Amino acid sequence: MKTALVLGAGGFIGNHLVNSLKKEGFWVRGVDLKFPEYSSSRADNFLISDLKKLSLVKEALCSPKQKSLKRDSPQSKFSSKDSFDEVYQLAADMGGAGFIFSGENDANIMHNSALINLNVCKMAIKYKAKKIFYASSACIYPQQNQMDPKNPNCSEDSAYPANPDSEYGWEKLFSERMFIAFHRNYGLNIRIARFHNIFGPEGSYAGGREKAPAAFCRKVALANNGDEIEMWGDGEQTRSFLFIDECLRGIRKLMDSAYTFPLNIGSEEMVSINTLAKITMKLANKNLKINHISGPLGVKGRKSDNNLIKEKLNWEPSYSLKKGLEKTYPWVLNQINKSKK
Repeated sequence: MKTALVLGAGGFIGNHLVNSLKKEGFWVRGVDLKFPEYSSSRADNFLISDLKKLSLVKEALCSPKQKSLKRDSPQSKFSSKDSFDEVYQLAADMGGAGFIFSGENDANIMHNSALINLNVCKMAIKYKAKKIFYASSACIYPQQNQMDPKNPNCSEDSAYPANPDSEYGWEKLFSERMFIAFHRNYGLNIRIARFHNIFGPEGSYAGGREKAPAAFCRKVALANNGDEIEMWGDGEQTRSFLFIDECLRGIRKLMDSAYTFPLNIGSEEMVSINTLAKITMKLANKNLKINHISGPLGVKGRKSDNNLIKEKLNWEPSYSLKKGLEKTYPWVLNQINKSKK
């Protein structure tokens, strides 16, 4: 049986990834500061652990003998003889635009995430992880290449000269380079994906760290027909959004390949934020007004450039935004209804 370690397994993508790996037949350990918020983890072993501490990263990466494990027991016997077949590093201090672009969280974002990645690289070499995936972000792309909302440039080779629009982007870019340096100097077998706005059920939909699709699902679900919802900016800024199932397919395609350089995993279906809100309203059968207010926005335009992923993996995502929202909106609505009881 193959073994996998998912760091950040309590988060949205991490929890879905654990489920996907279990379906593939992996024995899975999950690690995070918390358990998943909306469902129980299917991980065979789940460690509540702060990966900013090197000793706890060491504990996580020591692959245990499978037969000696007890589910959810942090006291399991560990052995450095058997290394994990696949390690997924998704743990980070992150959130949506309100968290990343407010400026209030910059120091924690950079310090916490960089420290986690430094620890993971060091211990992955020590305990001979066979293959490691690093979740980077489209936020690494230069701000000046994303000023035209109708024609942004996010091809992988456009990342330099570097000029991300947030400290979150700078940290992600630094960590990419660190993983690549460990690959070059120590032979760490890496895969790096630059995610573009992943969304779907069981993602944060309130509290300040939610992404735009979940935020508008919440706003529309809470509104009555004819009400007004708020939106930061004029709504003409553009983005592409990728449904979680397609993200997982992309991760598997990349992990099964021999490609060791950063690769976009995202959709080329670019929409304005106004359009995103209108699609959500239509799904809810509600006619709502939009009140455009000031707030953190990020770049004016961004979408995935999928030329390289088609070339290297002979694949690209094809799931439409509407199709993804058709699954996400009912889930958010159900969460809101449950909270009212």
